[in-house]
Amino acid sequence: MQPLKVLFSDNHLLVVDKAAGIATMGAESGAPTLARIAADYIRQKYNKPGNAFIGVVSRLDRLVSGVLVLARTSKSASRLSDQIRRQDIGKHYVAIVEGNWAVDGKSHELVDWIAKDEAAQRMRVVNETHPGAQLAQLRARALAVENGLSLLQLELITGRKHQIRLQLAEHGTPVFGDAKYGGRRKFGEGIALHCREVTMRHPTRGEQMTFRSSPLLHWHNIPNHFENLLKSQ
Repeated sequence: MQPLKVLFSDNHLLVVDKAAGIATMGAESGAPTLARIAADYIRQKYNKPGNAFIGVVSRLDRLVSGVLVLARTSKSASRLSDQIRRQDIGKHYVAIVEGNWAVDGKSHELVDWIAKDEAAQRMRVVNETHPGAQLAQLRARALAVENGLSLLQLELITGRKHQIRLQLAEHGTPVFGDAKYGGRRKFGEGIALHCREVTMRHPTRGEQMTFRSSPLLHWHNIPNHFENLLKSQ
C-alpha cells in the first residue's frame, strides 16, 4: 500500500492525492480504504487517542486517481456538502478514452439522465421519468488524438456515481481500461481518469482554495504526445 500523499491539512480539512486501486470508503470489513488510512494518519500525526473523525463528502471511484477533499470535523463536512449541493465546488478531470474525438478547441456538454442498476452494480442512462433518475451534466474538450485514443479535459458539473465513466461510454468512447463500461484495454492498476483540480471555499474561513494533482504521477506508458501536453499544462 502506498503512503498517504497529503496536499493540504489543517484543523478542518485533509486534502490528499488518491492513488488508483483503493476505495475511498465502503470496502469490505478489514480491507484498506482511503478514509481509514486518513484517519490513522490524523491520529498518529496529532497524537489523538481513539478514533479520528474523517468525513467523506464526495468520493473518487476505486479505479480513479487524483484530488480528494476530506473533512476533519462534522461542521466542515456539513459546509462542504452544502457547497456540493449548490454546485459551488469546481472539479476538473483529465481522461484518456478509447476512440477518436474531434480536436476542435470546443467544449462539448454531455447531458443525460442516469440511474443505478443494482443487479448489474453499475449506472445506466435512462429516461428522465425512470424511478431514481438523476440529471448528469459534463463538459468535455479534446486535447489530442493518437493511436485510437483521445486525451480529454473534463469539467464535472453534477457529481453522480460513475457519471464520467458512463457518459463517456455512452458517447462511444469509454475510459481507457474501464472494462465495466466497455473499455477493451487494460490500464495499470486503475483506469485513465484523474481528478486534476478541485476549487472550493474553505469551510470555516471562506477563502477560495485550489488543489491540484498531476496525472503523470499516476499514469505510465501513455502516448508521448499526451505526456508532453500534460507536462505543459
